[in-house]
Amino acid sequence: MTTDAAETALVAETAGDRPGPVARGGRPARRAPRTGHRSAGERPSGTATAILLVGALYCLLPVLWVVVASTKSGSELFSTFTFAPSTHFVENVSDLNAYRGGLFWRWMANTALYAGVGAMLSVVVSAMAGYALAKYRFRGKSAVFNMLLAGVLVPGVVLAIPQYLLLAQIGLTNTYWAVLLPSIISPYGIYLARIYAGASIPDEIVEAARTDGASELRTFAQVAMPMMAPGLVTVFLFQFVAIWNNFMLPYIMLGDDKLFPLTVGLSGLLNQGASQPALYTLVITGALLSIVPLVALFLLLQRYWQVDLAAGAVKA
Repeated sequence: MTTDAAETALVAETAGDRPGPVARGGRPARRAPRTGHRSAGERPSGTATAILLVGALYCLLPVLWVVVASTKSGSELFSTFTFAPSTHFVENVSDLNAYRGGLFWRWMANTALYAGVGAMLSVVVSAMAGYALAKYRFRGKSAVFNMLLAGVLVPGVVLAIPQYLLLAQIGLTNTYWAVLLPSIISPYGIYLARIYAGASIPDEIVEAARTDGASELRTFAQVAMPMMAPGLVTVFLFQFVAIWNNFMLPYIMLGDDKLFPLTVGLSGLLNQGASQPALYTLVITGALLSIVPLVALFLLLQRYWQVDLAAGAVKA
């Protein structure tokens, strides 16, 4: 390298830039022309922004309508402008609270029981099955995993009638178990747990725990479960929302309205609204209150998703 080239490299290093390639004779070589790819900090195009705004409006307009409609009385619901708010929200909540001695809150408690207990049990089963499929070798492992993938593609509505017939034979219909038991097994949750266990639990750590004399159950509970925690939070949220919004299974399984979840209970109120229009405001107010726990749950657990994404970026 000549003296001029050395001085050029020294100036570039002092400025904090990497020195460019130097051609023969001490002259800096020409840099390759920039391609048309966008840099990481470049703003998206106007078309992409417009598409995102349209999608956001499509998702938020129904929620906005529910919020506004819950503030109207029964007469204002069909006679005023759709997005014009009113002042009857507290009155609507009071009427909903007084309906049949607070039956709505019984539905809310039932839904929390079905979703909370069902999602927790589903997380345990999914974690155990996903860990076994990711870290153990046994005959028929591929066949079992392929069956799980097939189960992901089967809608839950298709399984509702067979599940009803099975539970009817053992006398569990019209009970809490009729909704809880089918909610424990989640093929999609097992699939997610299997993928996350394979990516987040190194085989060396499992072998080290076994070498130290830990049993398989202790290795799973004290080593694997903490490392799978962010992925299991995702499984919990998916299953919780799925059970909370489930309609067909409890509609078929339950006959006592005191066991109904919110979906079935509000559907019954909506059907009664054909003869009693005043009940429409109760249905809308109940629908608004039913989404509050879901929003609170996502806000509470979103930090676990952020930790998961950060961990994935570090691993990458």
